[in-house]
Amino acid sequence: MNRFLLLCVAVLAVGCQRGIPEDALALNGDTLERRQLEARRFTGTTDENILGACAGVAQDMGFAIDESETKLGVLACSKNREAGSGGERFAVALLLGANAANSMDRDQRIRLCIVVKSTGNVSGKDWVVRATFQRVVRDSLGRVTKLEWLSDEELYQDFFQKLSKSVFLEAQKI
Repeated sequence: MNRFLLLCVAVLAVGCQRGIPEDALALNGDTLERRQLEARRFTGTTDENILGACAGVAQDMGFAIDESETKLGVLACSKNREAGSGGERFAVALLLGANAANSMDRDQRIRLCIVVKSTGNVSGKDWVVRATFQRVVRDSLGRVTKLEWLSDEELYQDFFQKLSKSVFLEAQKI
């Protein structure tokens, strides 16, 4: 009976809150910096060419395309890498035992999400491409140990530099 009463009070207390909290939609201070790092504008190409260029660059960087929705301009890609070296695992096993070595980071999945959006320009040939890189690290038991946004400026510069060349070649039909 006490549990039921406690449950009723909890439901009523949660149900009394109205609306969205004031800070729920507030942007972090680094949001603008992240967007500048993740997005670039491209002009003079079609949606098919820009999406094809994005897919080509992702594949050239070793990513497999997991999902694509061309009507929405979205590509989801990933690649798997080993998270820790074999020597590191061996040293931990010697020092701390096999259980400690087994709980170490084993593999990581690098994810790349690309969103292509029209700027709304009348010509229909202006696009904003936003790319985000994330990393999911799992231990040898399959548990997620890290889930993080990759903020390496060089990674984004490399992607957009390759994309810029690819868009140019697509537009020139080279």
